[in-house]
Amino acid sequence: MSNRILLVEDDPINVKFIQTVLIKKGGYDVLVSEEVDEILRLAHDADLAAIIMDVSLSRSNYEGRKVDGIFITQLLKKDVTTRHIPVLLATAHAMFGDREKYLELTGAEGYIAKPIHDPATLVEAVKSVIGG
Repeated sequence: MSNRILLVEDDPINVKFIQTVLIKKGGYDVLVSEEVDEILRLAHDADLAAIIMDVSLSRSNYEGRKVDGIFITQLLKKDVTTRHIPVLLATAHAMFGDREKYLELTGAEGYIAKPIHDPATLVEAVKSVIGG
């Protein structure tokens, strides 16, 4: 089974923290991208164990328009060849009821609120969607 995680995140501080935690505490191999075409390519070709998807991306574009993590997750879940990859949504806009709404909207397997301060919580959230 792959231990490769794709992190879709546009904040360099979050990228550094999440990447470091997943590598050091989780033993994962972490790829990082916010480019939609690259995300789709990696989902197809990189044998991913899971994807951590930032809900509110600020610089991601698809076919000439700005898109967010909800849209990208929906693309992945509509595609027969990528829908099996577990997606863990990460968002700073965690309001009551958002978790259920976002999971239903996207078909994602998990949800974690940002900011993420506790490394153990992050690793557990990833393991819970991978099933390990």
